[in-house]
Amino acid sequence: MMPAGRFAPSPSGELHLGNLRTALLAWLFARSTGRRFLVRVEDLDRARAGAEVVQLRDLATIGIDWDEPVVRQSERTELYEDALRALAAAGLTYECYCTRREIQEAPSAPHAPQGAYPGTCRNLTEAERERRRAERPAAIRLRAGVSEWPVTDVLHGAYTGLVDDFVLRRNDGVVAYNLAVVVDDAVQGVDQVVRGDDLLPSTPRQAYLAGLMGYGVPEYAHVPLVLNRAGRRLAKRDGAVTLPALAAEGIPAERATASLLASLGLPPTLPDALAAFSPAALPRDPWVIDPSRWTATAS
Repeated sequence: MMPAGRFAPSPSGELHLGNLRTALLAWLFARSTGRRFLVRVEDLDRARAGAEVVQLRDLATIGIDWDEPVVRQSERTELYEDALRALAAAGLTYECYCTRREIQEAPSAPHAPQGAYPGTCRNLTEAERERRRAERPAAIRLRAGVSEWPVTDVLHGAYTGLVDDFVLRRNDGVVAYNLAVVVDDAVQGVDQVVRGDDLLPSTPRQAYLAGLMGYGVPEYAHVPLVLNRAGRRLAKRDGAVTLPALAAEGIPAERATASLLASLGLPPTLPDALAAFSPAALPRDPWVIDPSRWTATAS
């Protein structure tokens, strides 16, 4: 199978300029290295009616194409359950009955990284598990053998982050993102993951899990976000930050695409941008925009 890159939005609403900029970068990374480019809809728990259609339309509008039919996580639950069964058979999972409040109030284990799950349910007896099952459904956690894990990122270099006994399936039965994304990337042949740098802290968990499951670890490139003038992540409440909203202001998709590419130091059309693309030349800082004036400055 030819290796691939991908863009994987959650269909919770329209794609804003930050999402579209990341999608362009994922496409440029993949196409510049001869990889397939895939689109995957991550709709396990954040799907709004009609959002997928609008998102795919907007990706096509800015010139992004993909090589295979769109995959939806909601149609792949048996793959995730198979992975859970394999991990359980290897003794690498356990049931967890903790509420969010219990986790927040529990004392941390000695020397545990801040924010790590304290292991409350890790070594329960069978009698204790039976008692807790009667109180509330169980989540399934990974029985991790490490507390941190190193990864290498194209833009950030060496990065070591927290790995704890993270959730693989929530207590409502929905498979957790960290498991689903690892299985999806492996099954689809994705060996290059380009996404926003706010997701870098979760990457060591995913890389560690991929190794446990015998999968190859992808090449990672976590790219800068688009921020509003207050320095916060861009959102639709910031104004004209989606293609339809910009069109209503008289700004065509071609101009929006050219501005996104210009923010990356690239020519204004996708073919020319691909010819000029170099990861080493990409800006490392967020792109700060003022949607009300459609201006941009580097952070």
